Amino acid sequence: MSNAMFYWRHLRTPLTVFILIAALLASTTYDLTVAHALFFDEASARWVGAGSWWANELIHRDGAWLMRGIAVLSLLLWAVSWQQPQLQDWRRPALFFFVSIALSVGLVGLLKTLTNVDCPRDLTEFGGPFPFIHLFEHRPEVLRHARCFPAAHASSGYALLALYFVLRERSRRAARLGLAAGLGMGLMFGIAQQARGAHFVSHDVWSAMIVWTVSLSLYTFVFQARLWKPATRWECNEASAPAPRLSVDGNADLPCRAGAAAGP
Repeated sequence: MSNAMFYWRHLRTPLTVFILIAALLASTTYDLTVAHALFFDEASARWVGAGSWWANELIHRDGAWLMRGIAVLSLLLWAVSWQQPQLQDWRRPALFFFVSIALSVGLVGLLKTLTNVDCPRDLTEFGGPFPFIHLFEHRPEVLRHARCFPAAHASSGYALLALYFVLRERSRRAARLGLAAGLGMGLMFGIAQQARGAHFVSHDVWSAMIVWTVSLSLYTFVFQARLWKPATRWECNEASAPAPRLSVDGNADLPCRAGAAAGP
């Protein structure tokens, strides 16, 4: 399979879903509807997570440090692999994982400074001073420059989507778990931020697509869809009979063998 074909096969379904959802949210007021229904307490005129420990300290503050720690550990693993021969097989996966997280979060952070979109809590709809303006609509110059789109904190959670590419050459089950971890962490971070009035659903949808595209592009075109040495084996973890590895570059994949030793 060519890299271009691999890229398109992994982009087309997420891109289709993204276009449908993003277009719907950009052309309607569903962002406001969801925020009112789930995250804004009309009686007290407060965001449900504004003063909560779980949204502010646990998920926002500690979650950010967790993701920084994960990124630093992957960088340390890459560095140590140059000194420890037994870890050299992890060198490319660790580097890819770190760079993917850094690029994903960095790009979303950069876009936040350029897009000029308000946070929900700053809108008159929720007691703030600024009017609601649809994504990509003209924003009057008299309004201050806003920095709330896309969702940066959610992007740090979605950055774990890179685990799918780290693991896909080794095990189907592990790759699926990595994908689930990225989606779950991104959703949890995103919901907490929406509960604080920091973002709308559309902000998180854009962040998820950006992160997936960055990870996929980096894996396909920079790392050439190969992070592990072909001779490396992991123990089969399927409950049934051993299954072959996922095809990466069109070469015939060898079946994984329980207990096979890693190559040098």
